[in-house]
Amino acid sequence: MDDGDGRGALEGLRIADFSRVLAGPYATMLLADLGAEVVKIERPGSGDDTRAWCPPADHEGTSTYFLSVNRNKRSVVLDLTTGAGREQARALVAESDVLVENFRPGTMERLGLGHRELRSRKPELIYCSISGFGSGAGAAIPGYDLLVQAVGGLMSVTGDAAGEPVKAGVALVDVITGLHASLGILAALRHRDSTGEGQLVEVNLLGSLLSAMVNQASAYAVAEVVPGRMGNAHPSIAPYETLPTADRPIALAVGNDRQFAALADIVGEPGLALDDRFRTNSDRVAHRALLRDILTTRLSTAGADHWSAVLLAAGVPAGPVNTLDEAFAFAHKLGLPGIVDIPADGTVDRPFRQVASPIALSGTPTRYRLPPPRLGQHTAETLHRLSDPT
Repeated sequence: MDDGDGRGALEGLRIADFSRVLAGPYATMLLADLGAEVVKIERPGSGDDTRAWCPPADHEGTSTYFLSVNRNKRSVVLDLTTGAGREQARALVAESDVLVENFRPGTMERLGLGHRELRSRKPELIYCSISGFGSGAGAAIPGYDLLVQAVGGLMSVTGDAAGEPVKAGVALVDVITGLHASLGILAALRHRDSTGEGQLVEVNLLGSLLSAMVNQASAYAVAEVVPGRMGNAHPSIAPYETLPTADRPIALAVGNDRQFAALADIVGEPGLALDDRFRTNSDRVAHRALLRDILTTRLSTAGADHWSAVLLAAGVPAGPVNTLDEAFAFAHKLGLPGIVDIPADGTVDRPFRQVASPIALSGTPTRYRLPPPRLGQHTAETLHRLSDPT
């Protein structure tokens, strides 16, 4: 939590954020939380698309989607379709260290704000472009998370084996891409610190997803195995899935033989750990259906909370399938800052509730300096500064 007077790790870093929706704004919010000064450039009238993505909305009528990825930023409205707007944008970039954009490839070039032109004016600029499918043959394909989950293979491994392919319950590809973008920006900044040179950072949704599919993607790349849907089961570990109990499902993540022996003992089947069908993980994977039936019978005698408590006490990874309110309560119980309050900025009468940053730094902690901005809230002061830097 912000102590009010600490220095952020990225204090002094200025970012011109031309991105909208999720991947780009998530990346720049992470950097802003660490102390960077982020100016969010928005179009006149409606601003970032997510401002209108309701319901739900907060008590002031602002989309909670927009609020989720835009704290610690200042909003400046510029009309990039006009010469004046583009000149103001160039002036803003001239005082920035980093530019982030996620327009369709070619858009920034047509606006006179492309990588080559801006770096010719400012060689030390870090220019980060986020796209759906790269700047080559896939440049014209719209970069929507659902589309990437489909064509990128994630949906093919998500859902029940006998059911339809299913998307993740959140725009996971956008989030992963935002993480990759922020990492690339930090690496480029490190290089600039030692050489004085800026560079182009490019990330795309499809490449980010393929990388993030880790073991599933490796199964194909190394062994040419094309994985499929297995519900909540795991292709290489058992039992590693959700199972029914007397009231609600429980997740078991049994990763080694010791944990399995403890599980077997606690559910009243100690002989399972010595059974040749279940002795090793490979044995358990080969006989997963039978093992699931045995465990389901035993787990049906009590509820998920009971089993979670006794299994965790024995070192067996287990937990109930929580709703989101229960998940935040669980984080609070563990002493983790799931939700934080950002003080009101004078435009509203109550603090802004936000999901806490997961990054904890001992010397330069995450700071929550500014609530998500109203559209154009900082336009006048920013343009005044640009026109009169003294």
